Amino acid sequence: MNNIAVRNIIRFITLLLVQVVICNNINFLGYINPYIYIVFIFLFPIRENRLVFLLVSFLLGMLIDMFSDSGGVHAAAAVSLAYTRPILLKTSFGMLYEHQSIKFSNTEIGSLITYITFGTLLHHFILFSLEIFNISNILLILQKTLFSSIFTIILSVLIIILFSRNQK
Repeated sequence: MNNIAVRNIIRFITLLLVQVVICNNINFLGYINPYIYIVFIFLFPIRENRLVFLLVSFLLGMLIDMFSDSGGVHAAAAVSLAYTRPILLKTSFGMLYEHQSIKFSNTEIGSLITYITFGTLLHHFILFSLEIFNISNILLILQKTLFSSIFTIILSVLIIILFSRNQK
């Protein structure tokens, strides 16, 4: 196995364990929960096979669902995020994505925050829509999406910045 595969396996296991052991036990004000496992989906290498990426995202979501007893909503949200990631990358990074030369340690912080924000909002909206699954509670869905997204975005950007500096 090469260095990139080992790094992704370690990232997968670490984010899974941090999510299950620490973040799933945070419940601030009753509806604010961080979901930092999506950092794995954000940082997965662009040049890898897309089918493998979708399967690994599904596996990550299913493992979170198994530990959280949430019935598949994390798997659906993770696969949705993984499927739409090329659109998010092209929207946020433009020509860097088209040339497949994105390195998060070298990108502008504004583009990185835009990428993380759009992806997190999409993930959380799908997650909470499937979790609540009642259109009459749309305000609750939007409220949980907004506040959990803010917390998740802050943690995700900090994690990406801290770990990208270590790799330089």
